Amino acid sequence: MSTGEDGRRPLTLVTGATGYVGGRVVPELLARGHRVRCLARDPAKLDLDPWRDSVEVVQGDVLDAASLERALEGCDYAYYLVHSMGHAADFQETDRRAADNFQRAAETCGLSRIVYLGGLGRTADASLSAHLQSRHEVGRMLNAGATPVTEVRAAVIIGSGSVSFEMLRYLTEVLPVMTTPTWVRTRCQPVAIRDVLAVLTAVLEEDGESRVVELGGPEVLTYEEMMQIYAEEAGLRRRLIIPVPVLSPGLSSRWVGLVTPLPVGVARPLVDSLRNEVIVTDDSATPLLGEPIHYREAVRRALEQTTTSNVETRWSDADTSPALPLPSDPSWAGGTRFADRQVVNASADAADLFWAFTRVGGEVGYYGFGWAWRLRGLIDSLVGGVGLRRGRRHPEDLRLGEAVDFWRVRGVEPGRALLLKAEMKLPGDAWLEWTADTEGSGTRLTQTATFVPRGLLGRLYWYSLAPFHKLIFGSMARRIAASAGRRSRQQTGSPS
Repeated sequence: MSTGEDGRRPLTLVTGATGYVGGRVVPELLARGHRVRCLARDPAKLDLDPWRDSVEVVQGDVLDAASLERALEGCDYAYYLVHSMGHAADFQETDRRAADNFQRAAETCGLSRIVYLGGLGRTADASLSAHLQSRHEVGRMLNAGATPVTEVRAAVIIGSGSVSFEMLRYLTEVLPVMTTPTWVRTRCQPVAIRDVLAVLTAVLEEDGESRVVELGGPEVLTYEEMMQIYAEEAGLRRRLIIPVPVLSPGLSSRWVGLVTPLPVGVARPLVDSLRNEVIVTDDSATPLLGEPIHYREAVRRALEQTTTSNVETRWSDADTSPALPLPSDPSWAGGTRFADRQVVNASADAADLFWAFTRVGGEVGYYGFGWAWRLRGLIDSLVGGVGLRRGRRHPEDLRLGEAVDFWRVRGVEPGRALLLKAEMKLPGDAWLEWTADTEGSGTRLTQTATFVPRGLLGRLYWYSLAPFHKLIFGSMARRIAASAGRRSRQQTGSPS
């Protein structure tokens, strides 16, 4: 990191800090010693980010020219990481207005450089999708002024929570047999989110004129090959993929919107872009990358983060790697989740509630419906799972990482909360979580059973058991609260 003549650390504005890439660029810049200012239409959306206290946040909008000049005042560099796809009916015109505003404000404020993340694709290709055309047009408009611009044109970005990864993941998991448009044979050069971040931060302080940096991973693959590799890494059977020429982009986007969590407004321009090859034609990014991450490894890392996403990262010392989903990501970043949430007002204090729910499993069981839990344990054993045979190490004490029947303790907050992750055989991932919070003169017990399905079978599994979940989990929460209440009365000598 360079410093000014006065020894001042550079100040960098990040637009799009509430989005996927922007939320990962910020901690990278802080780690490099930059001062960071974030532009946000709603600053409150950044309140939960772990780096919030280390940055300056200004309210503004790229469509509001006056707010941009206020945000850029005193800045040395800026990242342009915003676009209107999925948020505006005419996203191309909205992107034009935003880019023009930003270019003018940057020139007025004497910015040293703009770094813009765009998309790959041959500019001269007459069939280039509207999405990619708009990405290239934004780059040209930012570069129309005196401020140097480094335009990083990236291929499909692979990382937990990225739009492209989520679309790929859901199509592969939900549909063991799929008829797809011919774009399934289109070639692309998928790139890991960590490599994208490495290049974005490396080019920020470079000298010289504007330039375009093309960024892709080390392999050229078709989307069909990408889905098959994903299936292998996710432990799924090989997918039967049948390309057909009759699916229009409109039909394809509605199909993608049905099968995946992506809204149609996002799916439509993405699907339309899949017909274009996104291949690197120069090696300008090579000196900036070091050892690039291969697609299979990128998928493996993304899957590891996805399976431990929002629920678990509240508990442990979360990995601050760029691939980790952050609160600033879209609501569907961690994938589909089903949940049964029970809230009970209890007469006991938080400590007694904690005592009650940390006794689950083993000899105590699950506070009712013991036959159902034993049956579930038997079924798990019959299909090769661990069943209930592991029991628990201690009847009351729990340690992080230890086994409780067919669960494992993944988080303990003494006196307040417990998180268990299921290790039974399931078509998905499951957690049980309890928290005890003081409210006025009473205490609230919140019990949440969360399930992240894998494929169609996972969804059928959840829906088939949903009526029983309401009965069993509702009874469990009430009985935990009652047990805690009895303990509390015994300790205070109050009558039962």
